[in-house]
Amino acid sequence: MRLQGKTAIITGGGGGIGRATALLFAKEGANIVVADVNEELGEETVHLIREQNGSAFFVKTDVTDSIQVKKMIDAAISEFSALDILFNNAGIGNPEVKSTDLAESEWDRIVDINLKGVFLGIKHGVPELIKAGGGVIINTSSLLGLKGQKYVSAYNASKGGVVLLTQNAALEYGRHNIRVNAVAPGVIDTSIIDDWKNNERKWPIISSANALGRIGSPEEVATAVLFLASEEASFITGTTLSVDGGGLIF
Repeated sequence: MRLQGKTAIITGGGGGIGRATALLFAKEGANIVVADVNEELGEETVHLIREQNGSAFFVKTDVTDSIQVKKMIDAAISEFSALDILFNNAGIGNPEVKSTDLAESEWDRIVDINLKGVFLGIKHGVPELIKAGGGVIINTSSLLGLKGQKYVSAYNASKGGVVLLTQNAALEYGRHNIRVNAVAPGVIDTSIIDDWKNNERKWPIISSANALGRIGSPEEVATAVLFLASEEASFITGTTLSVDGGGLIF
């Protein structure tokens, strides 16, 4: 098992990519801290992990709140005595409106969750990783963090910021044996695309707008995250791995 005895925190672990990654990491031997703002969904992920004889517990966490993020890190240390892997995955989508029509409060909400949440994870997670002699941080960006799209300015900006923040952290903490990478999913079958699915005009286009002509699954992203978390990626840092079915080149 590739993560035997490791401790991993997964934010946004209540569903989608976060849940799929939590289940896969647990299968690979990791102790899992499931962090999510939704207690019901987070506890459900923990239940699923324990059903497969994995080790996990839930910490209710708003990733925009520095105090809560610090408590999340502290809870992992208290329960499992170490932190090895931090997957800053929590994120939300953007209502599709022109930039001038986007409410300032909505801009703040999206950027706070998608970008500030990653920053706070790094801020509070890195000191513990240094104490442990190193570790891995993986951040969730997006295909739309690598290219622009109309009507999603806050999402574009927040996910683009994750790419550069990933590079920044890789440069700052590589000497401490901390690797920092990101994944950039394309259109993945999670709740974030529910509005698109309900659009009879747009969905046939969106659902096939990549080289493979289909959407991806959360499990397909999880396997990429597992690779980056494992020793198989021991000489990879500062990179953003596209998991988009060829959406970036389409």
